[in-house]
Amino acid sequence: MSGLPLIAGFSNGATFALRQGVVLTVQDFLREAARLAEALPARGYVLNLCADRYRFAVGFAAALLRGQVSLLPPNHTPELVARLRRDYPDVYCLREADGPALEVETLLYPEAPATAPPASGFPVPLIPADQTAAIVFTSGSTGTPQPNRKSWGRLTLSAQGEAARLGLAAQPGQSPYALVGTVPPQHMYGFESTVLLPMQGGLAMHAGRPFYPADITGALDSLPHPRALITTPVHLRALVDEPGALPAPDFMLCATAPLAPELAAAAEARLGAPLYEIYGCTEAGQVATRRSTEGPRWQTLPGLQLYQDERGTWVTGGHVEGEILLGDVIELMPDDQAAPSRATHFELRGRNADMINIAGKRTSLAHLNFQLTAIEGVRDGVFVMPREHGEVTRLTALVVAPGMNARQISAALRRVLDPVFLPRPLHFVEALPRNSTGKLTHAALQELLAQCAAGQSHPGGRK
Repeated sequence: MSGLPLIAGFSNGATFALRQGVVLTVQDFLREAARLAEALPARGYVLNLCADRYRFAVGFAAALLRGQVSLLPPNHTPELVARLRRDYPDVYCLREADGPALEVETLLYPEAPATAPPASGFPVPLIPADQTAAIVFTSGSTGTPQPNRKSWGRLTLSAQGEAARLGLAAQPGQSPYALVGTVPPQHMYGFESTVLLPMQGGLAMHAGRPFYPADITGALDSLPHPRALITTPVHLRALVDEPGALPAPDFMLCATAPLAPELAAAAEARLGAPLYEIYGCTEAGQVATRRSTEGPRWQTLPGLQLYQDERGTWVTGGHVEGEILLGDVIELMPDDQAAPSRATHFELRGRNADMINIAGKRTSLAHLNFQLTAIEGVRDGVFVMPREHGEVTRLTALVVAPGMNARQISAALRRVLDPVFLPRPLHFVEALPRNSTGKLTHAALQELLAQCAAGQSHPGGRK
């Protein structure tokens, strides 16, 4: 059973994290992880709720050192926590003192003692490659969240592949990137790109999780160059719309939802840095990247290949355990790097679950959402296909567009959509119920639709 290092790419005394102007070195991190590992209860599973990214990383590392598995569910509702307690009876929660209290045994993150003098070296623990490091759950946007086991070996291979593809890995004689993340570390994208990527790429992480534009700009301002912004389309849109000068990152990465080409171009122009996207899913992890302004084609991460059969498109190789069926409609672009029946380049055509058929005409909800949010004056919007008694009725849409009315929205949609796909009705709302990563769950949308149907919403536009 081979062992792989807990961290990689750091020089002696290198910065591991920055918190409110305080530098935390790689030695600080290893000492704190070892100290916390000794304090953890003898359990098999930990629910790590630390909002501070550095503390989350310390908790994750401490759990690895104790042979414990980190559970990363999409939310912490009483129903889901009860399910975790049922499925993982010896689970406990690690959280900060001001974190959410759950109905589960809890250990408060201990306050660290004063930082010790810098050590001359830092022996790095080895973790068995086949040790289960985390169980990551699907978002539950289309049903019950499903668990996916991730071994330490596969997670490290994924992080190293991401660092190599994006050119972010620390290089001798050069200052490493410092990363600001707007996504929580418990989310698969946040876990991979703001925790594992720094740990395996020798990068520095910003300990906070800024959400509003002012917080994001403040976090960027606090970091030295080179610095990278790891974010989502929702946060990116808010930044682009922010008035005044913005601190420039040197690199940007975006994921969790489709990114409109117009927004990608606006972000690069506004922030003055290249913007890349990550495509992936919880089951497979990160699969491919692209430079958003250079076209729609994606390239898989090192070692990954796609192939198709009658069931759909599969990804295999590299850090992917076995073969994973992807939930998207994909067009493969065969190339010389792969076997004749396999490809490392592709384009997305929409999600399988989003494909709809009305009066014999097909499209995807992703395409409809793109056309809706591309309308000038529309801040946010989504199409929904309601069902009643198991039968499809008609499309509806929820839109955030202050100052606009339904006639304006419908007229704009008629120019780009077949009339059968026009929403009936169209509801104006003050905001969509997006979660911390910008996603819309089925349950949240259905609740908002019910409120609209009952006349409980407060329209942001007029009929």
